[in-house]
Amino acid sequence: MSKNQSQGQADQSKEVMRSGVMSTGEGARIFPDVEACIDCGGCVVACKRTWDVPRDEQRISVATMMEGQEAAEGLNANSARALQEGKKPGETSIPMQCYHCENAPCVSVCPTDSLVKQGDGFVEVRDSLCVGCQYCLSACPFGAPQFPDADDGSAQIVGSGSVMDKCTMCEERQSETGKGPACAEECSTDAILVGSADQIADELDRRGSDVFFNDVAMEIIFGGDAEVFGG
Repeated sequence: MSKNQSQGQADQSKEVMRSGVMSTGEGARIFPDVEACIDCGGCVVACKRTWDVPRDEQRISVATMMEGQEAAEGLNANSARALQEGKKPGETSIPMQCYHCENAPCVSVCPTDSLVKQGDGFVEVRDSLCVGCQYCLSACPFGAPQFPDADDGSAQIVGSGSVMDKCTMCEERQSETGKGPACAEECSTDAILVGSADQIADELDRRGSDVFFNDVAMEIIFGGDAEVFGG
């Protein structure tokens, strides 16, 4: 093999597996490519290390369904398409976190306005207003709200969920340094995509990956921008 051929193959490999962080800051969204996720746990470790999240708490997790099972013939690498066709998807791993939804159900049900959708797109928790009612946990389809102190101290006595905690999408990191969320930047397979809805849709299309979530979930996450994903 010639040197030019080797270089060409190397360049092609770089194109196939490039960074999942396409833009950051205002208007940036976060979304998983489930076909790329291998459940390595790197995202969980990156989050814990960056924000000193205790060992028994987490702001991102990887949910794996049908572990060890094969998909229907020809669909092992495309669980989303298998589901669309009503076929067995096989083992599928999904990075689950706060997606900072456009139509965030948690914001809608919060009785104290502790949760707010900011103008820059981030969903923020105002700790001083949270009463631990856990309505947000019931409303969120993705299991993002966490209540790490629900069984401690006064929270245990009064039956409160204490203060809610969740993925911040590394808002501070993005605004102060321009870096992407730690989970996305350290994902070994670029399974966590960060950018505008258009950028994410284009990247999924480039990879040949289908959207795993159904139309209702996509409307919650992206609002009117869900239409750029087709389907």
